[in-house]
Amino acid sequence: MKMRRLLMVVLLVGGFWYVTAHLPGDLRHLKLIGAHSSSSSALELTEAHAAPAFDAEEQNNIAVYKRVLPSVVNITSNALVFNFFLGSVPQQGQGSGFILDKAGHVLTNYHVVENANRGIEVQLSNKHKYSAKVIGTDHSHDLALLQIDAPNLQPVTLADSNDLLVGQKVYAIGNPFGLAGTMTRGIISAIRPIRGAEGAPIEDAIQTDAAINPGNSGGPLLNSRGEVIGINTMIASNGAEQSSGIGFAIPINTAKAVLADLTRYGHIKRPSLGIVSFPIGPDLAEQLGLAADYGVLIQKVIPGGAADRAGLRGGNQQAYLGNTPIMIGGDLIVAIDGQQVTEPQDISNIMDNHQAGDTISVTILRGRRELTLKLILGEARGTNA
Repeated sequence: MKMRRLLMVVLLVGGFWYVTAHLPGDLRHLKLIGAHSSSSSALELTEAHAAPAFDAEEQNNIAVYKRVLPSVVNITSNALVFNFFLGSVPQQGQGSGFILDKAGHVLTNYHVVENANRGIEVQLSNKHKYSAKVIGTDHSHDLALLQIDAPNLQPVTLADSNDLLVGQKVYAIGNPFGLAGTMTRGIISAIRPIRGAEGAPIEDAIQTDAAINPGNSGGPLLNSRGEVIGINTMIASNGAEQSSGIGFAIPINTAKAVLADLTRYGHIKRPSLGIVSFPIGPDLAEQLGLAADYGVLIQKVIPGGAADRAGLRGGNQQAYLGNTPIMIGGDLIVAIDGQQVTEPQDISNIMDNHQAGDTISVTILRGRRELTLKLILGEARGTNA
């Protein structure tokens, strides 16, 4: 009996071995429904036969990045500050910039290098690092011009920022959070005046939803051709210190207007009319009996200044606007070079397009009489216009 059982086991095992060893290969993988395999099935991948073609938008993104990246630099400012216990503590700040010419001039924000009392280091996209010297700064426009001594530099191309339109595509390349060579994209969301971090006005600032974060400051804002239209400078973040989709750039034309002075003098020789002024609105104009309900009233002419030399007149009688004393009786400026002037900021905007020594036409109302006088701009020395 035992032998019969043993013989049956041997026959079953032998038969199973024979069948599995001699079945065709594709039948060996058959299994009963609900049965569990002791080994994983073969992994089958679907792969593309060729790299996918980029669409037109992707091709432009890639082209802009490749063209401009060699011109964008990372800037590290080194400073030595004192802590609460008057001990010296080294600090570093990070920002971005871009190369203007083969001589090694680099444009960035003033606030990126403001406290760099222990040197500034510029790193190119090829990872080479160079010490930089400050050629000039313009605190009011938050601009700084640096220079490095490096070979084979690739300058950016500067666009005209006067004709920008809301909705056009823009790119930002920089060093956000220390992540070198980062590109983001968006559109121009608005063109508006804002106040910078130090309170100085930025006229026609470019608002964009392209992601701008700490470390982007000083880097280029580009149009779809890879030309620089602005310098990324600040974000509206509600204290979050990261992108909220509202970033701002200084128009590149603002920088163009001061680069010559920064290179030649190390600071801007801001032109000035040489006056102390006060804005006039309809209500005040009616109270004072002025011939126009807008304009800038000259309260005082700075002796020896441009307005003084041209024969403009300041106020000769003191009055009070609430508790604020003002001088009345002077000339009322209503236009400069044919541009209407309604407030001192209008004069400041016009000055951004001029240099000391330029000749301009100033249209004034002297009483009821309109006069247009030629005026040679002087250099600002603490006056407000």
